[in-house]
Amino acid sequence: MHLPESLSDLADSETVRFLRRPKSISRIFGGVFSLVIFSSLLTDGYQNRTESPQLRCVLNSNHMACSFAVGAGFLSFLSCLVFLAVDAHESRIVGSRFKTAFQLLDFILAVLWAGVWFVAFCFLASQWQHSKSKHFLLGNSSAKAAIAFSFFSVPVWILQAYLAFQDLRDEAPVPYKRSLEEGSVVLNTLSPSSTTNPANPPITGPNSLSYSSSALSPYMTTPKAPRLVMMPDS
Repeated sequence: MHLPESLSDLADSETVRFLRRPKSISRIFGGVFSLVIFSSLLTDGYQNRTESPQLRCVLNSNHMACSFAVGAGFLSFLSCLVFLAVDAHESRIVGSRFKTAFQLLDFILAVLWAGVWFVAFCFLASQWQHSKSKHFLLGNSSAKAAIAFSFFSVPVWILQAYLAFQDLRDEAPVPYKRSLEEGSVVLNTLSPSSTTNPANPPITGPNSLSYSSSALSPYMTTPKAPRLVMMPDS
């Protein structure tokens, strides 16, 4: 394992340059925010009331709210880890079609996650507004943290969608490039400048497919029919 000898070597290393990319930074922030959301609700999101030992969700005793936030946070965290790992091995991806499909999937998922976290923020904030904090001894800070980081996740995923769209726009599809190259070859072949150029006269000879009319006239002329002459009666 190669260890950097100085701070300058560490700053110029491949790992540091990868982590300093805007896409990597946005994925790290998205993963951290998702981790905070589902871990805070898993640890302190379910509490019992003062008069009952039964565990309830601190968000207006709505188990759907806690389950939705925990599930979305866990899946979003896994999504960030998977895409971050694929970005680390992006240079090993040889197929252009697979790379384009990956960038398209990245853009679609980023847009979906931005919408999911916007809905989650509105839903969790509404449930917290209708809940009574005095019914639970703990869990208030966890609910507030989940709501806050749900809101912070929206611009992070919008940024990821924008970066994915930039990569998708810069990467032109291979069939499109190939069609342009083939079209340019056909246009150059059939251009009138190449056929009427005096520097390239048509080649004539026994092996050529084009002969002049003068060369073919003694042999290929159309035979004429004999004329009938009317002789006078004697």
